[in-house]
Amino acid sequence: MLRGQPCIVTGMIATLLHLGAAGGLGATAGLLGGLFGIGGGVVAIPLLGLIYHFDQQTAQGTTLVMVVPNVLYGFWRYWRRVGLDLRIAGTLAATAVVATYPAARLATGVDPVRLRLAFAGFLVALAAVIVYRNRRTVPMPARRRPLAWGWSALVGIAGGIVSGFFGVGGAFIVPPLLTAFFGLRQIESQGLGLALVAPGTILALAAYAGAGQVDWTVAPPLAVGGVLSISAGVAVAGKLPERRLRLGFAGLLATTALLLALHG
Repeated sequence: MLRGQPCIVTGMIATLLHLGAAGGLGATAGLLGGLFGIGGGVVAIPLLGLIYHFDQQTAQGTTLVMVVPNVLYGFWRYWRRVGLDLRIAGTLAATAVVATYPAARLATGVDPVRLRLAFAGFLVALAAVIVYRNRRTVPMPARRRPLAWGWSALVGIAGGIVSGFFGVGGAFIVPPLLTAFFGLRQIESQGLGLALVAPGTILALAAYAGAGQVDWTVAPPLAVGGVLSISAGVAVAGKLPERRLRLGFAGLLATTALLLALHG
C-alpha cells in the first residue's frame, strides 16, 4: 500500500497541473475574448491542439464549452458598458441559428488537417482586410449611407456558417462588416458579434458533443477560467482608441493563424 502512495500522489499532481493549465488557458482566452468581442475560442483552439494534441474537431468542440458562457456574459457586459442596437443583435442571433447547425454537422466529417488549414487561411484573409481598411483615413465614403439594420440578416447568415464550420469565428466577420456598411463603431460591432454567436454556439456544441468531439475533462476548467477573466477584457476594450483596437484584432487573427499552421 505504501509503495503505491507515490504513484497516487504523482497522479494527483499531474491531474492538478492538467486542470490548472486548462484554467489558465481559459483565463487567457477569456481576457482576449472580452477585449476583442470574440468569446476567446480563436485563442483556445490552436493552443488546445499544441498543448493537448487534440485533433481540430476535438479542439473546436471542447472550446465551445468555454465559448457558450463567455459570449453570453461578454454580450451582457458590452451592452451595459457601451450600449448596443438590440434590433441588430436580435437579427444577427436569429439568422445565425439557421446556418450554424448544418455547418457544424458538415465540419464534423471533414479531414482535420484540411479544416485546420482552412481556418488559418480564413483568419489571414480577414486580418488583411481589417489592416487594409484601417489604413484608410475615412472608413466609409461620405456618399454611402449606412445600411438599415434589417440588412444585418445577411451578416447573421454568413456568421452562422463560419461559426458552425470552424467552431468559432462568426464574430470575426461582424466588426468589419458592421463598421464598413452600417456605420457602427468598432467596440459596438464587437459586442454585436457576441450576439451573433450566442445562440449558434449552443447548437454547434450540441453537434460536436453528439459526434463525440468534446473532451469533458478539459472543458470545465477552460470554461471557468474564461468566465472569470472576460470582464477585464471588456473593460480594457472600452479604453482603447478605435484604430488601435482594430489593429490589435487583426494581430490576434494573424497570430492564431500562425499557431494553427505550426500545429502538426
